[in-house]
Parts: sequence; structure tokens; C-alpha cells
Amino acid sequence: MDRRSFLMSSTAALAASSSAFSAASDRVRVACIGIGGRAKDHIKSYSNLENVEIAAICDIDDSHIANGLKQIEGLNKPKPQTYKDIRKLLENKDIDAISISSPNHWHTLMTVWGCQAGKDVYVEKPCSHNMFEAKQIIAAARKYNRMVQQGSQIRSAKAPQEAVAKMREGLIGDVYLSRGICFKWRDTIGRTPTGPVPAGVDYDLWTGPAPKREFSKNRFHYNWHWFWDTGNGDLGNQGIHEVDVARWGLGVRYPTKVSAIGGHFMFDDDQETPNTLNCAFEFNDNGKRKMMEFEVRHWMSNGESSIRERGNNAIGNEFYGSKGYLAIDSYSSYKSWLGERPEKGAGYTEKPGPELKAGGDHFLNFIEAVRSRDRKHLNAEIEEGAISTTLVHLANISYRLGRTLNFDEATYSVKGDPEATQMFTRNYRAPFVVPEKV
Repeated sequence: MDRRSFLMSSTAALAASSSAFSAASDRVRVACIGIGGRAKDHIKSYSNLENVEIAAICDIDDSHIANGLKQIEGLNKPKPQTYKDIRKLLENKDIDAISISSPNHWHTLMTVWGCQAGKDVYVEKPCSHNMFEAKQIIAAARKYNRMVQQGSQIRSAKAPQEAVAKMREGLIGDVYLSRGICFKWRDTIGRTPTGPVPAGVDYDLWTGPAPKREFSKNRFHYNWHWFWDTGNGDLGNQGIHEVDVARWGLGVRYPTKVSAIGGHFMFDDDQETPNTLNCAFEFNDNGKRKMMEFEVRHWMSNGESSIRERGNNAIGNEFYGSKGYLAIDSYSSYKSWLGERPEKGAGYTEKPGPELKAGGDHFLNFIEAVRSRDRKHLNAEIEEGAISTTLVHLANISYRLGRTLNFDEATYSVKGDPEATQMFTRNYRAPFVVPEKV
């Protein structure tokens, strides 16, 4: 863990960055791609950083481009160039890095193209839409020696960093179990008919690698999350944040066994992905078995033990060890409780342990690495992000097939289950093909 990334605020981090990297005075020109809801944070965050310019924005929807230009104008920043097709944008030699907040099915291909064009890449979570892409995105970053960061912004917050460091130091003893929860108040999406493509939208380009289907509002902006062609359900939407933290805190890589059950409860609508899902992962950590539990819940919910309900959501992680337990109960805070078990007589006692509330700046962390040219400076370097996405994909495959998967890291396949392994990839729609050789 890079302790220099313990960031209390953007201002403090900027000061530290100037002394840490000799090239800190160089202007970094960033292009934001996919100017929907999440892009607002990309634009705001880069606009707050010293010597960083939003040089271009790109989206298949003219109304999104107009919204992006309006936001940038409101921030008193220079007007960027605009593009509809990322391939044209990548021809611009003046752009140093791209920042992707497109739908999931585009994440890996855009990243591969960006690396091939000599750009560094910040790509939103999940960085891949399937297992095959999780391998290819790492391969592209390595082959072209690019700085590639997944948008797992919790990894740049000081409190979670300290929590993981303390668990590594033995604060709660031998950590054997992690639990992530994603309880979001999500209403039905209803049903929408097929119809004409809205004016100003390049729907063929939006579809990209996915199968071409008739346009429907429910398959378009945001609701694409709930269809297998383009999204990964809430496990791969909000849940990937907590999956990544759970794996990070547990200190493991790929699982050996994955099982998921759930369904689409309550609503009769167009949604394909489950809105309630229970996942279990088993790991072999150098001969020591460890376990991760994960739960997605879509409707009325209480808080969960040490992770209390905030509004209508309860999102976070718990870790259990031989000496106590710890909760990362938000993007920027943790609490711990330490237990004592007497040799005989009286029962178990519990007392509060260390806690902290402190955030960070994930976009700044990416820019620092762009300047330093050292991927070790990245808090969510793409290999870490890609491994976490494989847990999402394996759980979804287990759910869809209705059986437990035994994953083999060495062969990158499901043992004795060719049907499951076949679901690692998709039939790509030319010319939007994630290549076998990047």
C-alpha cells in the first residue's frame, strides 16, 4: 500500500504531489468519454486539479454533449473539443489521457483502444463486461505500458486505506471472513415499448459490441444496467465497489469456489438481471481458507449490524477476525471492535477499537501516476480492478446457470463446466470487437 496516498483533502494532496513528482508542473490534457450522470463527477474533479485541462468530451448523444459543455462553462473552464465517435477522438495526439464513464459493455474496448493510441486511461467500474475482457484489459495496459486505473474511488480514501493496513498488521487477528452489502432502494423500471431512436443519438455506436436490438427507453440511459447485453445488474453497478473492498480487505485474489442464488422479485417489468442476490466466494490464501459473502437487496431494508441505514441505502463492508471485527461503513470511514475471550469463567467481552473518518481524491491519484509514469502509484491499478470484476462475473454466471462454480486460476476456466467457461466471453458485433491479441 502506498502510504503517500493517504489523502485528507485535495488541497493537501496537491501540495504533496508537487514535491513527489518532478513532472508535476506539466499540463495533463484529459478527454471525458460518456457524458451521462457519472461524468458530472469526472468533469468537476478534473476541473479542480491544478494543471489539468478537460481538452475534449465525447458522447453518442448530442444532449449529453450539450450538458457537458454547459457544466464546463459554469466552472469557468475553456470550451473543450467535442466528439461523437471515440475513434476520432483517439486520433487527437494532444490528448494525454481518457476518462471513461460509458455503459459497462464499452469499458474494456474503449480502454484497449485508448492504450493502443498511447493514452492513459481512467475507466469506471466494472472495468470489464465479462471474464475474457478482464484478462484483455490487463494485457493492453501491460503491452502499451499505460497508466490504467479503475474507478474504485474507495481505494483512495484514507480511512479505508488505514483500515486495511491495520488488518494486515493484525488488529482483528486472523481475518477469515468478509461481508459486503448493497441495499439500494430501487423501484420498478416498468415496461417501455420499442420505438424510434431519439434525435441526436447515434444508437449504432451506443450499441457497439452488444447485439443490435430495436431501441427501447428501458435499454438506454441508466436502465441499461439491468440487461445482460450491456450491464451486470446491481452486483456490477453499485455492488462492485463493495466487492472490491471485501476482496482487498481479505487480502485475496481469485476465488476457488463461487455460488450465487437470487432472483427478480416483486416487480413485473423489463429487467433481466436479479434485484436480490446472495453470493458466496471461497478462497485459498496460501493454504488458508477464507470466505467472502455478498448480498444485493433492492427494496425495503434495515441497516446491517455495524453498517447502519443511510436514507434508503445500506452499503458497506464487514470483516471478521480471531480478535474482533471491523466495518468500513462508508466510502470514507471505518470503525472496529476488539474482543477478549477469558481463559475460563465469564463470557466474551467487547470494546471499541480504532476508527477514522477521512476521504481522498481518486482522480488526483490517477493524475499523479500519469505524471510519475509508475503504476505502483495507482490505488486501483487495473489488475486489481479486473480481478474484482471477475468475482462479479463468476457470481452472475453461477446465478444464471443455477449451480456452484469451481474456478481454476491457472487455466482461467471453470473446472468440469465448459458451459460456464463458454459464458466468459460474448459474440462481438463487428467492428466493435475486443481483440484476442491486444
